[in-house]
Amino acid sequence: MKSILFAIAFVMSSAQASFAKEPLSNVDYINDRLFAAAVGDQIRRNCDRISPRMLRVLADANRLKNHAVELGYTEAEINAYVKNDTEKAKMKQRRDAYLADKGALGQGAEAYCALGRAEIARGSLIGSLLKAR
Repeated sequence: MKSILFAIAFVMSSAQASFAKEPLSNVDYINDRLFAAAVGDQIRRNCDRISPRMLRVLADANRLKNHAVELGYTEAEINAYVKNDTEKAKMKQRRDAYLADKGALGQGAEAYCALGRAEIARGSLIGSLLKAR
């Protein structure tokens, strides 16, 4: 019996030792929510009739951080990812492509307002972070 328990413990410790976390940039759950926040932020910056749901935004940010910690990432790893200039540039590119596809990028306040109202009406992740004034 002891040898079986030892074997199980050995296999489990070996599996944990060989477990390598994938980069945070590959974790869809986290990146989809960061993307929604980035798009929502651009909408509210460009449309004065839409504002953020700050309590929801802050609660979501806290849940997102807790999720990353539960996946095994340290606060230092999370902060490094969020502050990484290369990752910021990739997110900005993804955000701008979405805004362009939706007809808002560079089209003025009303285009951003229309997109914001559409996201709110759809009940999308982006829309859940925004409210119309």
